[in-house]
Amino acid sequence: MRGQPETRRRGRPGGSQGADLLAVARSVFLEHGFAKTTMDTVAARARISKASLYQAHPSKDALFAATVLDWAARGRGAMRPYLDLLLAAEHMPTALTQFARTVQDAVLSPDVLRMRRLVAAEATRFPEVATSYVAQSWDRNIADLGDAFAELDRRGLIRAGDPLVAAQQFTWLAVAAPLNDQTLSGRDAPPEADRLDAIARAAVDTFLARYGDAVPRR
Repeated sequence: MRGQPETRRRGRPGGSQGADLLAVARSVFLEHGFAKTTMDTVAARARISKASLYQAHPSKDALFAATVLDWAARGRGAMRPYLDLLLAAEHMPTALTQFARTVQDAVLSPDVLRMRRLVAAEATRFPEVATSYVAQSWDRNIADLGDAFAELDRRGLIRAGDPLVAAQQFTWLAVAAPLNDQTLSGRDAPPEADRLDAIARAAVDTFLARYGDAVPRR
């Protein structure tokens, strides 16, 4: 006859795994930079053993790559609801100004700025990671906006010509000056709303001067 069943041992509380682990790693990379981040620190912050961390990500290089690409994937499709609003609008100047402000809020958010700086700082060490980050975040969003401009062009609401070029130019008109300031200054807090409003309005005026010859302004 077998003895009494063994009492299940209480294990270590479950730590972060999968996407949660990558979110923890991202916070550590952003806090310390790539060079000063250690696998020990990430494992401790995630409440897992270093062996478990290495089992999921065999090196710090691999963890960094996975962290950056996870961040890009999290933002995939984030602009879709705002593109739908743009496509549903009848008055292009107002709709484009609202969309320009949405783009500003997204690109100039502290988390996005800090990740852009981190990826840029390590682009020489990890060129493939930087290329993938740009392709899966910035380029993908530009392509989605280009598709929206192509549809607006078909409806006669704008005259896009090359919709992808139009999308690139619109985005840079909206974000170039504040993005340059924030990137080089190291500030995380976005500019004042009044300044961003003025930039957005000027961006739309310039954009419509090129692509909206037949669009009523009022």
